[in-house]
Amino acid sequence: MKKTLLAAGLAVVLGACSSSKKSGGEDLMNPFFTEYATPFGVPPFEQIHALHYKPALLKGMEEQIAEIQAIVNNKEEADFENTIAALDRSGALLTKVIYAFSGQASVNTNDTIQALEQELYPLLAKHSDDINLNPDLFVRVKAVYDKREKLNLDKEQAKLLENTYKGFIRSGAGLEAGKQEKLRKLNEQIATLQLTFGQNLLKETNAFKLVVDKQEDLAGLPESLIAVAAATANEEGMDGKWVFTLHNPSVMPFLQYADNRSLREKIFKAYINRGNNGNANDNKEVIKKLVAARLEKAKLLGYEDYAAYVLEENMAKNEGNVYDLLNQIWKPALAKAQDELADIRAEVKKEGGNFEVEGWDWRYYFEKAKKAKFYFDENEVRPYLELNHVREGAFYVANKLYGITFTELKDMPLPDPDAQVFECKEQDGTSLGVLYMDFFTRPEKSGGAWCGGYRDQIYKDGKRVAPVVTTVFNFSKPVEGQPALLSADEARTVFHEFGHALNALFADVHYYGVSGVPRDFVELPSQIMEHWTFEPEVLKVYAKHYATGEVMPQSLVEKVVKSGKYGQGFATVEYLAASLLDMDYHVLKEMPADLDIEKFEAKVMGDRKLLRQIPPRYRSTYFSHTMEGGYTAGYYSYIWAEVLDCDAFEAFKESGDLFNKEVAAKFRTYVLAPGGIDEGMVMYENFRGRKPSIDPLLDNRGLK
Repeated sequence: MKKTLLAAGLAVVLGACSSSKKSGGEDLMNPFFTEYATPFGVPPFEQIHALHYKPALLKGMEEQIAEIQAIVNNKEEADFENTIAALDRSGALLTKVIYAFSGQASVNTNDTIQALEQELYPLLAKHSDDINLNPDLFVRVKAVYDKREKLNLDKEQAKLLENTYKGFIRSGAGLEAGKQEKLRKLNEQIATLQLTFGQNLLKETNAFKLVVDKQEDLAGLPESLIAVAAATANEEGMDGKWVFTLHNPSVMPFLQYADNRSLREKIFKAYINRGNNGNANDNKEVIKKLVAARLEKAKLLGYEDYAAYVLEENMAKNEGNVYDLLNQIWKPALAKAQDELADIRAEVKKEGGNFEVEGWDWRYYFEKAKKAKFYFDENEVRPYLELNHVREGAFYVANKLYGITFTELKDMPLPDPDAQVFECKEQDGTSLGVLYMDFFTRPEKSGGAWCGGYRDQIYKDGKRVAPVVTTVFNFSKPVEGQPALLSADEARTVFHEFGHALNALFADVHYYGVSGVPRDFVELPSQIMEHWTFEPEVLKVYAKHYATGEVMPQSLVEKVVKSGKYGQGFATVEYLAASLLDMDYHVLKEMPADLDIEKFEAKVMGDRKLLRQIPPRYRSTYFSHTMEGGYTAGYYSYIWAEVLDCDAFEAFKESGDLFNKEVAAKFRTYVLAPGGIDEGMVMYENFRGRKPSIDPLLDNRGLK
């Protein structure tokens, strides 16, 4: 999951979803002020306009403050229902609007929306502080917490009480007034800086275009990529030319296949220097201010650094455990990458090249090395990975494991005309929720892939409220009349985000405040789904040639499987490098007065002897996971969760049946459904019967 937006995070903190009262004539024109009159209660996207967000957000904040005041003014003794549960339910309208606003801002932004974000997110940060730093409210919360042993709460209620109390403490409720005021300013500053970073990055990504006007410069590129580049050029008024962009579906295959080395260098340097061009969208000063503000906040709250503040809530618990895992994998991964570099150099020599390999050469010559070793060309696979077929493959796996089905819904409101929407049902026909899938890249959409939602699962009046889930991708939209053909990595991405969606659809909690899981646990449901993507039994079901319907030949399946571990040196090292960079920023205990972002990054990588041909997967100035928030001091979570998902998949393999329904039922019961009612490791041990082993991960990546 690429993104966790500030607004979405605030929504979790601030409350729940229900309806609000109408308050006047103009309110009748605002779709947020009435119940959504749509199938399944999804947002009426076509009726929502930019002008609706601000009044609805302001009204939502006003309503929640009134609800908070009602809790504070309650003359009855504070108890779980009138204080903790009431707080959890508060903010109905606000949450409703935030989910629509943050969702649309990430997939359909424009100048108006970005200006609204700059205006409203600081207000939302202040609103959150107004609640978390309300002394009278905290008195009631603490009163309930102090008598928790006498309340006879069930497990879920007890966890909500614990989370609520700890949330107030971690938000500064125990600080004296002067420090609270300082914290408010820091929270507003952090919110604004995170937002600015993301907006700068999107502008930088969209600003660069590699224009090719000579046919010979397209040598080596797949026809499908050339066709998309021609269509992009036409949209830009450059008929007869080809335009390549910094969006991953364009830049990555260009680096992988383009014979023209100078053009590979040009687009590579543009990609790795996003946010680092000394212009109005430069992110270096943003990072300096952001890292400093986070550190100051952590110290204000009594932590030695920001990582300590974050990790306290994660499975890892402390930075020592994070570094232990990353360092344990770094050495074998670096050794594997050095072996791959030797193969790449051999390919250069084979072609008569007289140059040292650079970053813009890696993917190109690695593809040649893979062909030489496995007689495998990834372009052989694409015709068998048509987008809708891959999607149906993910649905097939879910059906085999859990008995659930997905039925496409027509005539539904859509966040984009190309989006698809499905109803998910239990085997007995009970509706589990709605799933949106938004597949194609566009300039107004943030990069990467993620899973979000427009409504969380909850219970209301004793009945389960089904979630509205969205998965977002950035695949190249095919030219009219042509299929959308995916790479192997893109196919895995479909399965990955679908795993997050299953987690959301299976959720079964009564309170918003227990719905979340630790950041380093949250990728387990997504990453385990990736294991089924290229299992031969699954490929036979969905991997069919888009034109002939022919099932992927067994010989090609074997090539896919055998070549799967090749290149894991590069993939693991570039990922670990970014994880270490994220951690090293956030374990700073003092801010250097003259922090130079480029020098800091170079030292982090140099000290660990990173190959200069491999930049971190995300360099500082476009590292949205950590700088926009969501995965701050948490990018390690993917590999931490991979220890879990590789070990969990072993449970299916050990059973002798990759679709073992008993194992799947346990996984659903103990991992996918309960939210954060238990600690992450407890949840895992409930499923597996023991702690996870790192060996399956090392084997899966070919690092043993």
